[in-house]
Amino acid sequence: MSVTGAQPAGAEDEQSSAAAVRQMFDSIAPRYDLLNHVLSCNIDRIWWRRTARRFRRTLERPEASILDICCGTGDMTLALLRHRPQGAKPVIAADFSHAMLTRGAEKLRSHNAAVVEADALHLPLPDNNLDLITTAFGFRNLANYKAGLREFCRVLKPGGELGILDFGEPGGIIGKLYASYFRRILPAIGARISGRASAYSYLPASVHRFPPPAEMLDLMQKTGFTDVSWTPYTFGIAGLYRGIKP
Repeated sequence: MSVTGAQPAGAEDEQSSAAAVRQMFDSIAPRYDLLNHVLSCNIDRIWWRRTARRFRRTLERPEASILDICCGTGDMTLALLRHRPQGAKPVIAADFSHAMLTRGAEKLRSHNAAVVEADALHLPLPDNNLDLITTAFGFRNLANYKAGLREFCRVLKPGGELGILDFGEPGGIIGKLYASYFRRILPAIGARISGRASAYSYLPASVHRFPPPAEMLDLMQKTGFTDVSWTPYTFGIAGLYRGIKP
């Protein structure tokens, strides 16, 4: 696998890539939720809820320790919380974009969540600490995918689960139609509403750069995960990667 991680335009190494991603998300935070729902026609809500249901067995355990990393403004966290029983341990919602996390904290204020500003590549957690890690549309933006998976594996307990929800590139006629929308129409709408053209030209470029399912599953296995799988959502426009720490 030749791709190591995200690389926004102008970034030359992992450090500058991470800095560019953080700055980009800080800049689009005020319009992020609106654009997500408009550009996905609200299908993103279905994807979050479907992902949460996949981990319902773990979520329903009150003592389970759960991290939603790269949580953005907290929509995946809210989907997870729908399955948490009363009195359960809070879900940790973490992101390294301060502006995104600030908006997420407002949405999660009255919910059972602990909001933490943290980098996915350097989690402030001890080894063998978590029962479940989820990340929705954030893993693709890590500067180093292998390092991210190794860090997730480090903090998961033996038997702990990982769920990565992210975009894909479907094939066939649907894939061609989607590619046209994703690479031409979406960036134009995103730039007009957010005023940040570079952020919405980065999005399709980052999806194209992201490893296809077979490569991603191989990388998960090589970084220590077993029982890896990929479940496509909406013809493969998005999909859920799952793995278990042995």
